[in-house]
Amino acid sequence: MTGSLWLAWRQQRLLVLAGLLLVAACTVWAALRRADLIDAVAGYDLTECKGWNGECRPEVQLAVFEQSPEIRVLGSIGLLVPAAIGMFWGAPLIGREIERGTLTVALTQGVGARTWFAARFGLAALGTVAVSAALAGLIAWWWEPIANILAGVYWYDPYVLNASGPSAVAGALCALAAGTAIGLLVRRTIPAMVITGGVVLGLAAALTFFRRDLIAPVDRITPGMTPKQLIGSAWSAGYRYLTPDGAQHPLEDCAFSGDELRACMAEHNFVGRVHKVYPSSDFWTFQALDSAVYLVLALAFVALTAVLLRRRHRLV
Repeated sequence: MTGSLWLAWRQQRLLVLAGLLLVAACTVWAALRRADLIDAVAGYDLTECKGWNGECRPEVQLAVFEQSPEIRVLGSIGLLVPAAIGMFWGAPLIGREIERGTLTVALTQGVGARTWFAARFGLAALGTVAVSAALAGLIAWWWEPIANILAGVYWYDPYVLNASGPSAVAGALCALAAGTAIGLLVRRTIPAMVITGGVVLGLAAALTFFRRDLIAPVDRITPGMTPKQLIGSAWSAGYRYLTPDGAQHPLEDCAFSGDELRACMAEHNFVGRVHKVYPSSDFWTFQALDSAVYLVLALAFVALTAVLLRRRHRLV
């Protein structure tokens, strides 16, 4: 390891080691608690517990209840890791060099701006992928035995949907790229870190809040007063009433059930009910959409950084 890569490693090794220590600590914790979980539910048929309509034995419900908060804690760590990467790894990556005045020296030592940036960002990106992928895998591994079980953690909870799968890795890369670009633009480390944290958390919140607007839910139509299909592990997006022409009307037009519902449906000529849901298979659809958004933004931030750095190099 020589040249720019060696220098990048010297400057980033503490961050790499901190990430590895975090992963190691979380791995030990998840392994011990998951082993307890497996022991608690061993011998039970967990398929009957799946979904909000599941019926679990008290022992299984207790095990799920005890483990769910801890899985959410690990999921919360996974949610915060991208912001931490952007703030403590991305923002100082170039911003600190500018603030200290060492960027000019680095770019006049026979190393091109492109090579210098590629070494620094490449090593940071490799560490980011390793840490975020490991945490995402731990969350999914711990959650899998009690996935979508009554009163537990479901696939659409942010602790799982945002913090596991490929979107968690893509989000961490986006955070790193955003922090790097912001550090270059702001040129002061502390303000860049604060701005990066706000941008990364704001983007994650926006994707979470508007996620269901990106794809249409499935309509489960129940004719007349026929009992509706059980929700199972699907993500409910609300109910509507159906008229003969196929138009859908809001739920507040009628009571939810009973004789009042029957009379109201007859009065308004409603011929059925519509339950809008996102089936559990949409987990991968949301993962793909989130990953695409994060990766496109990451590429945009990297391109912006490269252009600005090249312009600055020309002025050296």
